[in-house]
Amino acid sequence: MVVDRIFSGIQPTGTPHLGNYLGAIQNWVNLQEECSSVLYSIMDMHSFTMPKEPAVLRQNILDTTAAVLACGIDPKKCFLFRQSLVPEHAELAWILGCLTNVPRLLRLPQWKMKRASQNNEGTVGLLTYPVLQAADILLYKSTHVPVGEDQVLHLELAQDIAQHFNKKYGQFFPVPKAILSTTKKIKSLRDPTVKMSKSDPQKLATVNIADSPDEIVLKFRKAVTDFTSEVTYDPAGRPGVSNLVSIHAAVTGLSIKEVLHQAAGLDTAHYKMVVAESVIQKFAPIRNEIKKLQEDKSHLIKVLEDGAEKAKELASPIYQEIRRLVGFQ
Repeated sequence: MVVDRIFSGIQPTGTPHLGNYLGAIQNWVNLQEECSSVLYSIMDMHSFTMPKEPAVLRQNILDTTAAVLACGIDPKKCFLFRQSLVPEHAELAWILGCLTNVPRLLRLPQWKMKRASQNNEGTVGLLTYPVLQAADILLYKSTHVPVGEDQVLHLELAQDIAQHFNKKYGQFFPVPKAILSTTKKIKSLRDPTVKMSKSDPQKLATVNIADSPDEIVLKFRKAVTDFTSEVTYDPAGRPGVSNLVSIHAAVTGLSIKEVLHQAAGLDTAHYKMVVAESVIQKFAPIRNEIKKLQEDKSHLIKVLEDGAEKAKELASPIYQEIRRLVGFQ
């Protein structure tokens, strides 16, 4: 796979959870080692589709930054920056939004789902944030985007917007390709039919990477399984146990087959504790590093500002050429 530039981002919802780490951040760390041009953004503008109190948002930005650094993201190997510090994201989103038809946005499942969560009174930002996502990617002429399964349709929108722009103004944007995570989607510990989420009202459903060992043990002990004691992998028939197997494999780096071999003879109650211990060991050094980084807010702010300056240097000439192409200058 020939990769010229990778772009991805994470919303600042505070400390990421187990699913964020295994599905995205772990892959980010690998990609920064393999590729020469990599940009990772703290997506504070996207998080504003569900507005928070200003003090909460500011703290969430710093906590998310501390977490991704603690997980192994290295600003010397990638650009790590805060989205809103690069105004070209919003400016390009306006141009691209004027080239995108509303019915296409209305068909996106995230709009339907999130609109329902806002009593069917979804905001303009909630409708158009996939266009901002396209701008995030295209502003840097990114060629590849690490995405989860739930974001594939949004990347397809970015691809269509790039092709539409190229047809209208001449070949300019690369059509970005997806880098799909190899990790199975991590499900809620309380309802293994839905993905793990920070917005889940059940506190025992989601494991955060900064959780204490006692909290992790409690959450896995209470994880929903079924009435069969044997540990098997059958996502359709036994989603709860299969979710535990997926988590165990992902945090240890073992295959599903190897994990099942290790679990032979264990009942699900004992196996839950095996998985909990694997997660505790994986996150112990990360948790300690997050605490250290959170104590130095000025360092976190400087990392994001320095990254934004580098991102601007990359974005500015590309955006100026877009302005010329569309007739703004």
